[in-house]
Amino acid sequence: MTFAPSNFLRRVLQLDAAATGATGLLLLGGTSLLHGLLNLPVSLMIYSGLFCVGWAAVLGAASIRERLGRGFVWSIIAGNLIWVIGSVALLLSGYVSPTWLGYAFVIAQALAVDIFAGLQMFAMWKHEKRTNVTA
Repeated sequence: MTFAPSNFLRRVLQLDAAATGATGLLLLGGTSLLHGLLNLPVSLMIYSGLFCVGWAAVLGAASIRERLGRGFVWSIIAGNLIWVIGSVALLLSGYVSPTWLGYAFVIAQALAVDIFAGLQMFAMWKHEKRTNVTA
């Protein structure tokens, strides 16, 4: 089932794309500096940066489409929530030993992604309530 996304959902997707793209470019362009400040593995920052740039492109493209699939939007939300869980799991895993600034960076970006997921869920809830979608 497709629907015309609300302006609110479009704006949230655009903001998510901008923040995700900026984070990705920061991770890719500032790897040397960030490694010293955050003590996160260079390979993790590069792969995360590449993923973020790609994810930002998906979000940006979604934000300008005339119609979106419900399942597609819910998969964006799920992807964001998986990122949040993965970020927390990374810090708890012992795989990394970040500095206090590294912890703050990972937590801050996870909180931002969680907020975007929450806003996207709110937009979908409003849409589904307005259209009486139940399944």
